[in-house]
Amino acid sequence: MHDIWNPWHGCIKCSEGCQNCYMYFLDRVRDKNGANIYKTKSGFSYPLQKSRNGSFKVQSGEMLRVCMTSDFFLAEADVWREEAWNIMRRRADVIFFLLTKRPERVMDCLPADWGDGWENIFFNVTCENQQRADERIPILLQLPFKHKGIMCAPFIGSVSIAHYLDTGQIEQVICGGENYDGARPCHFDWVKSLRAECEAHHITFCFIETGTNFIKDGKRYWMPKKQVQSEMAYKSDMNYKGKPMEFVLKDEWGQNIPKELLYTPHYRENCKTCGSRLIYNGCSDCGKCK
Repeated sequence: MHDIWNPWHGCIKCSEGCQNCYMYFLDRVRDKNGANIYKTKSGFSYPLQKSRNGSFKVQSGEMLRVCMTSDFFLAEADVWREEAWNIMRRRADVIFFLLTKRPERVMDCLPADWGDGWENIFFNVTCENQQRADERIPILLQLPFKHKGIMCAPFIGSVSIAHYLDTGQIEQVICGGENYDGARPCHFDWVKSLRAECEAHHITFCFIETGTNFIKDGKRYWMPKKQVQSEMAYKSDMNYKGKPMEFVLKDEWGQNIPKELLYTPHYRENCKTCGSRLIYNGCSDCGKCK
């Protein structure tokens, strides 16, 4: 399972959700500047890298989260994006999870052969509060993508999206609290309300983590360890599996790949209480949970 592809690193803060950006924090710990944007070296071609036996390291049917230390539609990355699109075009057998706070830039950044969208692209916008939801989701709904989702993270304000879910375009909603320096509170009441809206529309909802600063029943819980945050999110019983998402993936000759030939996720014992298990494609075998 290969979960993340960062073709470039670094970002420019653009909204209140960026205030305590985890990438800036982790770069600062390494004495780096998160605003320094650069194309990754060996990481850029990651989806095309092969094992010694000649097979792709990233297997058919896996999902890669793209630019988790940047924004795929960042203006500063315009010079590299076409090459990244070419990689995703070539790996039509892999699902690419795109997430942005800049949906207003997307239409001008799509490749010439985009048409009404590529089947292997899952496009998401970040909605950290109601203001950003009302700014970004209407744009999301107008964009030509076959698969669309919403991510409320860092979840720093209550959000209602029921009227957007009525469109039938949204296939998944994720939420999670804020981490590291200055983490703002995530209220469990917000999570429950968002979950209820998704359940009413039979849309998958995943509460991936509480965040460091979590409020439940008027009591504040301080949880700096991300594994604990994930376990507490799982134990809250908020995750809901809605209508299944169907990605039609193709091989290098353009033929549909039968489901039985696609990657099958595997999990470890600790994965049973992972808040993200519902939406991620298996254990990465990183060993951190031992």
